[in-house]
Order: sequence, then structure tokens, then C-alpha cells
Amino acid sequence: MKILVVDDEFASRKKMERLIQRLGYETIVAENGKEGWEIWKDERVRMVITDWNMPGISGLNLCEKIRASEGGQYTYLIMVTTRNATDDIVIGMDAGADDFITKPFVKEELAVRIRAAERILVFETKDVVIFSMAKLAESRDPETGQHLERIRYYAKALAESAARTDNLSQKIDKVFIDNIFLSSPLHDIGKIGIPDFILLKPARLDDREFTTMKKHTLIGFNTINAALEKFPRANYLRMGTEITLSHHEKFDGSGYPDGLKGEEIPLSARVVTLADIYDALISKRVYKEAHSPDVAKDMIISEQGKHLDPNLVKAFLSAEDKFIEIANQFKDDIG
Repeated sequence: MKILVVDDEFASRKKMERLIQRLGYETIVAENGKEGWEIWKDERVRMVITDWNMPGISGLNLCEKIRASEGGQYTYLIMVTTRNATDDIVIGMDAGADDFITKPFVKEELAVRIRAAERILVFETKDVVIFSMAKLAESRDPETGQHLERIRYYAKALAESAARTDNLSQKIDKVFIDNIFLSSPLHDIGKIGIPDFILLKPARLDDREFTTMKKHTLIGFNTINAALEKFPRANYLRMGTEITLSHHEKFDGSGYPDGLKGEEIPLSARVVTLADIYDALISKRVYKEAHSPDVAKDMIISEQGKHLDPNLVKAFLSAEDKFIEIANQFKDDIG
């Protein structure tokens, strides 16, 4: 990763440059705010460390200009300053700064700040790539609308609600919630390998067609697992394999592809299963009308212990208002 260092003081600029390079990052150096702005426009560097007080374009001005022009690719901005009063921090954050380093700075503090920034930027990049992959599969079905957006927010809301229950609180943490938001849109990515005459058939599938359709779970698993083998520390990909493979399993063991039962089904897949069923119930399709939220709730309740995890049904009931809010926010434009 390239880091743009902007500082009009030679000694401070050289110290920052040396420390960043020792941490293993490439640097681009600007001697003032104007030069920093021109470099950023040309290079679109993802991380900028800038001094606050500079003649002409100050660090505050630079943050404001970058925020106004960055578009869809986020730039992480760290301000270097002797100021540490609350009012100054508020002013800096209002201008667009993400973090602050107080002079005199040391290597250890700088390393922590950069690693924190890198985690955020990597998460954003993963999110874009994964969502783009999922959208590619979804694009083959013109009726799915904003399904992926709803699924990821349903899954997050359900996981957050489940984390507050006695039975699941020890199994769901912040990392789980972040990862399920990130990876839940992948649940049907395997449909990219299903023939159109089956995927887009408006009538009920016959037994042979349904057997083919069920293979999307294995296709999706193999696709994500290939990436996981190259990046074994990527926990969001591991969760992605669980979801793609097992989101059609049923709590009573009558699902597919493996006939898993109860807690044999990964928790992430159980969460996405409920989210996916709810979305199917409240969405209009050529072969069905949309059910009301009350009818959808009753049908969800009727499936506890059969298709759905009873603990997650309980969590859903606590989060139902949030589900309705998400459904309204990402409503499809279908006549």
C-alpha cells in the first residue's frame, strides 16, 4: 500500500517517511498541501498522513478537498498535529479526518494507526469485491431486485438480535456480525452455474430440474472454497463457504445437500436461511403475490423446529420491526 505523506517541515516529513518505510509501506511525499492535493488527484492514494498546519492548503483544507472528490473509493486520512483539545479533534473530524497522531510521534504509535486504517480499507475492498461477485450471479434473474441488499441487512439484524439471547450470545460476536454482513450476499452465487432454462423457469421445476438446481449449493461452495485455499486466514471466506453450501439445510434434517440437522448446520447458514425465507415471503414474483409482514411472521413461526432454528425464530421476533424497516428501505420497483 502506498501512503502519501504531506508536511511542509523537512525534519518532520523525513522522520515520518523513514518510519513508514521501516514498517514496510511505500511512500509518496509532498512538501505542502497544494502538492499533496495534486499528487492525490493523480495517484488516488488510499491513505494520507498530513500535517495540520501548513501554508496555503492546510491539512484541514486538504481533508475537505479529498472528501469532496474521492467518489466511491474511500481515502483514509490521518492528521498529524500538536493539538489535542476536544474542540480541535471535532474540527478535524468535521473536515474529514479519520484519525490523529500527536507530535512528537513514535514508530509504535504510527504502526498501530496505520494497521487500523489498513483493516478498514481492506474490509471496504472485500465488501466491494464480494458484493460485485454476488451481483454477477443475481443479474441473471431480473426479478430479484434489491434482494442482496435486504439479505445482508436482515442477516446482520438477526445476528445482532441473536447475540442478545441466552442461547446464542456466546456464539455471536462483532466479528461474526461483520463477516455475515460481508458474506451473506454470496449465498446463491452458485446459481451462476445453473442453466437459464431451469433458473428462469416461471413454473414449478420437475424432479430432474430440481436436482440440477440443488447443485448451486455445491457450485457456490467450490467457488468460494477455491479462494479460501489461497487465503486460509480469511474468515469471511470461510463463513462464505458455510453459507453457500448449507443455506438450504433444514433444522429437522430434511434439507440439502447433506441433510444436516439442528446445530450440525453452521450458525451462519441458519441465520441466512431465515433471512432468505423472510425475503421470499414478503417479495412479489411472477408466480406469487407478496405476503404481508404479519403473514410472513406467522409462517416463520410455523417453521420453528422444522425448517428454522427455534432460537433464531425467537431472535427474529425481537428484530421484526428492523426487518420491516429494511424491507421498506430496499423495496423493489415491481408493478
